[in-house]
Amino acid sequence: MSATNAPIDAAGFCADLVRSRDFARYAATLFMPAIPRRALLAVYAFNTEISRVREQVSQPLPGEMRLQWWTDMLGGTGHGGIEGNPVAAELLLAIRDFRLPVEPLLRLIEEHQFDLYNDPMPSMAALEGYVTDTSSALLSLGARLVARPSEQIDHLARHAGLAQGIAQVIAALPRDAARRQLFVPVQLLESHGSGMEEVYAGKQTPGTRAAIDQLVGEARAHLATAFELLAGVPPEARPVFLPLALVRRDLQRLSRADTDHFVPQPTSRLRTLWTLWRASRSGRFGG
Repeated sequence: MSATNAPIDAAGFCADLVRSRDFARYAATLFMPAIPRRALLAVYAFNTEISRVREQVSQPLPGEMRLQWWTDMLGGTGHGGIEGNPVAAELLLAIRDFRLPVEPLLRLIEEHQFDLYNDPMPSMAALEGYVTDTSSALLSLGARLVARPSEQIDHLARHAGLAQGIAQVIAALPRDAARRQLFVPVQLLESHGSGMEEVYAGKQTPGTRAAIDQLVGEARAHLATAFELLAGVPPEARPVFLPLALVRRDLQRLSRADTDHFVPQPTSRLRTLWTLWRASRSGRFGG
């Protein structure tokens, strides 16, 4: 059964879910060809479902059960049919039609178990592992929809995902601090004379600012490497990495001395679309 023969309402459901919950990724798919775009939206919808489990439960155990459902579904065990879950149906079609590996999807689920608990991110190594198996994995899977897998593309996806994921950690700081969840590594905070309680208080101090500035620097270094690598991958793979244009914009804002990282900084959808459109016309991301 091909992706084009699947029920169109499942595809529409995935598109609506990503548009409402992860507009930046949704907007970037608008610059993709229709068939791989549908599969990419299925992958992104799956990511959205996994990422929002924390918001849907009040205790870790129900969250673990929800994540286990997805693990079992991908493993082909239990739960019977998936007719009532359009995201699962679309994801399985994408896996089948594009021969996507299941292992990265399973690792993504496993990493998001961290979200269910209030244990702080311990170190930069732990954060990089988390981001590699989440943000980087999504870009690598997306590239498989349009180009043959290669070490070059995976290398690019790793650095691109690290830049994107670290920027998202900083952008989500107001929300995470309010619910006493910490993705900024404790080890990094302590190296600058700060700690968890300063972050949970939601007020920028010299220590928290220095730690976040170091994170911004790490993200910018990964972004620079990603842009260098982008020119060396097949042209058909480059549109998948269009979100890097948004990462560059966000890191420029996060680097400003007058930015308070504990104050939400929403970006309009129109500005997001404008940034992506300009980047798509630049030739750097051309397919």
